[in-house]
Amino acid sequence: MSASNNTFDPVRVAVLAPAEVDRMTGDALAAIGAASDFDELKAARLAHRGNRAPLTLASAEVGALPPAARAEAGRRVGQARRLIDEALAARLADLEADRDRRVLLEEAADVTLPWDRVQAGARHPVTTLAERLADVFIGMGYEVAEGPEVEAEWYNFDALNFPPDHPAREMQDTFFVAGPDGAPRSGMVLRTHTSPVQIRAMLTRPLPLYVVSPGKCFRSDPLDATHSPVFHQIEGLAVDEGLTMADLRGAIAAFVEAMFGAGLRTRLRPDYFPFTEPSADVSMQCHVCRGASAEADGSPCRVCKSQGWIEIAGCGMVNPRVLVACGIDPERYSGFAFGLGIERSLMVRNGLADIRDTLEGDVRFSRAFGVEA
Repeated sequence: MSASNNTFDPVRVAVLAPAEVDRMTGDALAAIGAASDFDELKAARLAHRGNRAPLTLASAEVGALPPAARAEAGRRVGQARRLIDEALAARLADLEADRDRRVLLEEAADVTLPWDRVQAGARHPVTTLAERLADVFIGMGYEVAEGPEVEAEWYNFDALNFPPDHPAREMQDTFFVAGPDGAPRSGMVLRTHTSPVQIRAMLTRPLPLYVVSPGKCFRSDPLDATHSPVFHQIEGLAVDEGLTMADLRGAIAAFVEAMFGAGLRTRLRPDYFPFTEPSADVSMQCHVCRGASAEADGSPCRVCKSQGWIEIAGCGMVNPRVLVACGIDPERYSGFAFGLGIERSLMVRNGLADIRDTLEGDVRFSRAFGVEA
């Protein structure tokens, strides 16, 4: 840089002339205004405000001017640099605003899209069928009773006349709740059936008693096409004076007619349950082939496997020991009980082959049953 003195080279300081400073300023403003993105704006900033920019190099020559001309040239260059800086800041703000607008447009979620672009779901068919089954018995005068899913062994086994050495009380069949300090049993289990609800109803409700109890149950079964460790049952209980197997048979016939259609015969065959005596297995005529063991076209029935009958429930007269455990006089009162699996009823009613379809939560499975209430 030239030292300050009273003599100077006009060629070296020609860049400080007003016309030249205006030209450099105009070139810089034009380049900044033409920048269409952040990279072009950065290039314009380096070209016109960087260390090697024409205006930067020109400002270095201010010191070579005589004192009388130095102040005016300094103001002229400073004003040009301020104009360029302001233009850079304004263009940067414009580009950032334009980028933010594009982001809002490109990443926006249009909440006004038509509602039917995502198909509506449906109530799970197990829930729907459980309510329909309950409604059948409510129509016959029964009440719905509920109970806890984590149940005391006394309600789940002892009060229902299960002997201490019954296989159902083993860990390979029942989920036991661990006790304190890691003890394998705490006296609590995940209920294996909804029969404990019947015990609670007999202990807390006045007689005569007519209740139906749908709910979730748990057993230590492998998950396959016909078994599940978690399933749903619905059980009915009636306790009154003078009830007989004929009353039980009539309740079951009414249920079968309501669920599967009129004209289907039912049959009871001897069976064994600890909490009923006598006990019976309930079967009904196949609702597809109507007992003919074949389809209308002569092919084997796909539902009953050409047997003509479908097993649907277990039932029997309430064991007097169960009545005594609940403080009911078996000399005065008698009762009957019945129970069936809801998933199995769904499979029979709708021709399903795999119980796992009811557990996987696939909405396509539920939608196939519609949205009936």
